Amino acid sequence: MPVITNVEDLKRIYKRRVPKMFYDYAESGSYTEQTFRENISDFDQLRLRQRVAIDMTGRSTASQMIGQDVSLPVALAPVGLTGMQSADGEIKAARAAEKFGVPFTLSTMSICSIEDVAENTDKPFWMQVYTLKDDDFMRRLFDRAKDAKCSAAVITVDLQMLGQRHKDLKNGLSAPPKPTFKNMVNLATKVPWGLEMLGTKRRFFGNIVGHAKGVKDPSSLFEWTHTQFDQALNWDRIREFRKMWDGPLIIKGIIDPRDAKEALNVGADAIIVSNHGGRQLDGALSSIRALPAILDAVGDKIEVHLDSGIRSGQDILKAVAMGAKGTYIGRAFIYGLGAMGEAGVTKSLEVMQKEFEVSMALCGRTSVETIDRDILMIPDDFEGNWAS
Repeated sequence: MPVITNVEDLKRIYKRRVPKMFYDYAESGSYTEQTFRENISDFDQLRLRQRVAIDMTGRSTASQMIGQDVSLPVALAPVGLTGMQSADGEIKAARAAEKFGVPFTLSTMSICSIEDVAENTDKPFWMQVYTLKDDDFMRRLFDRAKDAKCSAAVITVDLQMLGQRHKDLKNGLSAPPKPTFKNMVNLATKVPWGLEMLGTKRRFFGNIVGHAKGVKDPSSLFEWTHTQFDQALNWDRIREFRKMWDGPLIIKGIIDPRDAKEALNVGADAIIVSNHGGRQLDGALSSIRALPAILDAVGDKIEVHLDSGIRSGQDILKAVAMGAKGTYIGRAFIYGLGAMGEAGVTKSLEVMQKEFEVSMALCGRTSVETIDRDILMIPDDFEGNWAS
């Protein structure tokens, strides 16, 4: 294994190893990609306050998210098409997360099914669901998650319609993918990736094909996916989903304080401050900028997590210091997965944990529960001085 010192090292290997259409799928945002970029760059505006002559021994990065013990305040975010970044990718990522002691969240649009992941892991994982129109499919999806002993459901509420992602359109990426000639040529150059994909039977959307009414093969998947996302979604509909799932519930995709209050009212156990990684409304605030106002709105009445833009252990530290009880990594673990499979996911977690632990200690803290805003230097206008 080459010397990996940060997540960017994994990203460089990932870019060389994985077909361009799947690299672009992960490494892109909507329209001009302003929000995609600012999710990352806005973390740089927060500076850390170094302290000295403070006992740094006895450090621990352990914490809890929705009452579950975690070795680091991180969960692996739901990422669609993970099994196309590396053969059986969801299984590999779930195994790495399980061994490391952090939650893995399986996307509804995964290549490996709920049952595939459950059969290949020992501990419960989390299940992400979209707000789809088909009640029968939704009920059975929640029931399948219960049968698989999933310990939490994550409802994504910011995908009533797809934000336009220029790279995906140019690459012919759809459900199922329709590669262009240029991408077919590129696929042919990714020999190790291709050999792995030939060695697995899991190449399509395992949670949908054979489970959704009328979707029996990849050819019938396209129409189903384009008709099922519910543009009429409202909070009453989310209450209906809450009745379908009686376990811990997390609502993902909150970026406005008013929506945070609504999520609190429907009985969620946690919310995830997220703009879908900059893949939906371009020009929206970065998640880290939006976090303070949401915390002000809901206080300690509900657990608040943060997703979008985290690429290092210092980003995790800054989010926790701002008040998040947990964070999510999507692209950061995908880089590792595409670069080195399960070992790469583990490596991404290891380097981020080390960055988090060392930075925490140099800020004069030795445990997650002692991290607070005092370790940060925050610009006066960080949340934005907007006219309205």
